[in-house]
Amino acid sequence: MNILVLNGPNLNLLGTREPSIYGHTTLPDIEAACIAHGKTLGLAVSCAQSNHEGALVDHLHAARGMMAGVVLNAGAYTHTSVALRDAITACALPVVELHLSNTHAREAFRHVSLIAPVCIGVIQGFGARGYPLALSALHGHLRGDTA
Repeated sequence: MNILVLNGPNLNLLGTREPSIYGHTTLPDIEAACIAHGKTLGLAVSCAQSNHEGALVDHLHAARGMMAGVVLNAGAYTHTSVALRDAITACALPVVELHLSNTHAREAFRHVSLIAPVCIGVIQGFGARGYPLALSALHGHLRGDTA
């Protein structure tokens, strides 16, 4: 099964951007860990990142028919983008929403996710460890695991 791990704005700066919130792990480190963990699950993981909303929408559209599911860290677009919400719905794939930080322990504007209602689940607050958790959860969903 092919899985897309898609990262949004500012995640290219991981490791140096506010490490007290986002940690010291870089995006290339996270992508390598996702690919390695995916292999243990029998998944072929592809990774992409963009700071541009439209490019993220394009990645979701391209995933349609090519991928079995998506792990999406939409960053700040989580709280603002109706376009991403609509693209998730349009691609008709299971999507796991992911955040490095616990958004509910942060500023009030981060407490609302526009995309969560169209995702199969949300993983947040576990830092870079959240990515393999999200892949495992998506894999279980795709296999029909009920627990």
